[in-house]
Amino acid sequence: MNVQEILVHLKSLSDDKVLARNAKNGAGEEQFGVKLGDIRKLSKAIKTNHGLALDLWGTGNLEARLLATLMVRPKSLSNAELDQMVREAAFPQLADWVNAYVVKVHPGKEELRESWLDDEDPMAARAGWNLTAIRVVKAPEGLDLPGLLDRIEGEMGAAPEAAQWTMNMCLAEIGIHFPKHRKKAVAIGEALGLYRDYPVSKGCTSPFAPIWIREMASRQG
Repeated sequence: MNVQEILVHLKSLSDDKVLARNAKNGAGEEQFGVKLGDIRKLSKAIKTNHGLALDLWGTGNLEARLLATLMVRPKSLSNAELDQMVREAAFPQLADWVNAYVVKVHPGKEELRESWLDDEDPMAARAGWNLTAIRVVKAPEGLDLPGLLDRIEGEMGAAPEAAQWTMNMCLAEIGIHFPKHRKKAVAIGEALGLYRDYPVSKGCTSPFAPIWIREMASRQG
């Protein structure tokens, strides 16, 4: 399939409910409203195709870009190409897929993480804090955890909404995995109050950091 054929196929999968939900969340006109599961099925049929993925990304269409994140070869992207992709992924779901399927496995992620943490672009900052939260859990050696808590305490309240989400993730992960920092992490979350009243489905944990930290810490025994 070429780009045009893929776009036609994606349009045929349009779902009015998804279309409305995406529009409510800021997707704009460049979307068809395709279920994520249908995009995953299509990616499995096409398989990895780096060149086609870049062409799909270039269309600016939301579903084409979501599909591209599943088809691209991350190691074939330069740091500059990945940086541009991150900045262009302004829709939250797309940003999350870029971070999960491309950024997370890119060889230059640590260098980019350090630069993104101080970037004024909300999506770059979102990616930087997301990578930092991952490092807190999987490779905390070398991280200044008290310093990160100080930054979150001083910056998260005024940060762009896109960056607040992953800063909050980082705050929670520090509190969950490092008991000696738990009290301060909880206190920061309480003081900032972000996501205190965030609606969650039954059985899901609130993203409000104090609740999140206490719940996950209790499961550690």
